[in-house]
Amino acid sequence: MKRLKLFILAGVVFVIATIFIPSILVLPFSTDKVSGRLMEVSEQDWDTRLSEASAVEVSVYRSRLDKVEQLPIEQYVVGVVASEMPANFEEEALKAQSLAARTYIIKQLVNDHKVALLKGADVDDTQAHQVYKSIEELKKQWGTDYFTNIEKIRQAVYETKDEIIVYDNAPIHVSYFSTSNGFTENAEDYWKTAFPYLKSVESPWDIQSPKFNDTKVIQVSEFEKKLNIQITDEQIGEIIALTEGKRVAKVKIGKKEFTGREIREKLGLNSTDFTWERKGDEIVIQTKGYGHGVGMSQYGANGMAKEGKTYTEILKYYYEGVEITDVHPFIEKAVVKK
Repeated sequence: MKRLKLFILAGVVFVIATIFIPSILVLPFSTDKVSGRLMEVSEQDWDTRLSEASAVEVSVYRSRLDKVEQLPIEQYVVGVVASEMPANFEEEALKAQSLAARTYIIKQLVNDHKVALLKGADVDDTQAHQVYKSIEELKKQWGTDYFTNIEKIRQAVYETKDEIIVYDNAPIHVSYFSTSNGFTENAEDYWKTAFPYLKSVESPWDIQSPKFNDTKVIQVSEFEKKLNIQITDEQIGEIIALTEGKRVAKVKIGKKEFTGREIREKLGLNSTDFTWERKGDEIVIQTKGYGHGVGMSQYGANGMAKEGKTYTEILKYYYEGVEITDVHPFIEKAVVKK
């Protein structure tokens, strides 16, 4: 009888093991199909969380598709942060970018003087406003890194979901760029319009950026054509004024004067911090930094984050005199305008 009980007990243990052990063995090595299903649930959960955090939708003109998409604000912010800042940046830098992106769209929604956009959209998906990419576009761009990258960015956006940057109780004119030359630029030195919070500050962290230095070689004939000038000797021109941010304010070539911004845009340079020299039939141009230089430097923000600075400290450093405040009063205004 005792042997029979032992035999029955062994059978029960065998049956249980047959049912559960394969599951234990298989789950850590689950197939792509199972993994995909698990990730899909996580995606749906994030969609729900981000949608619930959004009291109003944004209409985005998709330039390549020639159509308008309606998106909850926080999902839009995710698409902007993923498009505007490298996903491998520090979490605090990604949070700073999240506030910048959210502040930009909130200001756009409550603005009484909107620029007319195609098909009545609030913004487009280009650098004219903020670059935005959809989840499907990001999946193609990131490939196997998609889930890691998007999780990190969604977390940064969600953890800052109720916050924007204000000055004098109004959303600021958000400006940010990739890499400085060691200093940011006064807004009025690039756009001619001054903002009290967009002032030149030191940004030494940017020297670590892969975009800090660049060299561009242009044929003399192309140089002359793009600037509508003629070079008569080895001397190209003279830099006659610098900005507070150590960039070219004015340069004189022959009898013509150009702003640094004009030179940058006409020649397609990375920044307005440039020097050049003629070598035979070529003009060799050295630049420092990448972008207009006004507002928050993204590589600077990442450098600050690596040193332990919080996103609030980063934002208050690059945007002088601002405060971080609750978004809901401005959301209410946006809802009324919608």
